[in-house]
Amino acid sequence: MTPFEYVTVLISIILGLGITQIVTGLADLIHQWDRVKVYWPHLLWIFLIFFLHIQEWWATYELRDFTSWRLTTFFFVILYPIILFILAKLLFPFGNNDGVIDLRKFYFENFRRIFGWSIVLIVFALLTNIFVLHYPFWEEIPHVVFITVLVILVTRDIKSEQLHKWVVIVITAISILSVIATWDSSIISQ
Repeated sequence: MTPFEYVTVLISIILGLGITQIVTGLADLIHQWDRVKVYWPHLLWIFLIFFLHIQEWWATYELRDFTSWRLTTFFFVILYPIILFILAKLLFPFGNNDGVIDLRKFYFENFRRIFGWSIVLIVFALLTNIFVLHYPFWEEIPHVVFITVLVILVTRDIKSEQLHKWVVIVITAISILSVIATWDSSIISQ
């Protein structure tokens, strides 16, 4: 077993737990569909966090050329999947056994927590890209913009529905476009 294979086992397990949380949460909502008041921006956040889980699993392959690992580097790399798991857990109401499950109300009661953990996630992505994967800083400017927007929304407790809709649309669109833009470089082959 190579060092890469060894360290990616735990990364894959944590990402799998996050994906399981999202799929289980969606299945629970579908199971109780007659009680759910849908709010599409919240569903788009669920899709985005699911997408980021898959993207992280795929991007982990970039670490295959690391021939030596330090425990500190591993701790740093594994924090991103752990934060993704926390976000997956935060996206779903739990313990709601009766009454209406209003996803709009749930979103606005919890967006500061979700955005706060998203800020931490983006900071770790930025730091990993610069210090572990050695990407140039100018490629990380979108991360800085996302952090700034989310910090403003969290610290000012801005609850403008239109603004929240645009934020999730833009972040999701840029995440998907970044995968499309790097289509040729995201190939796994021997």
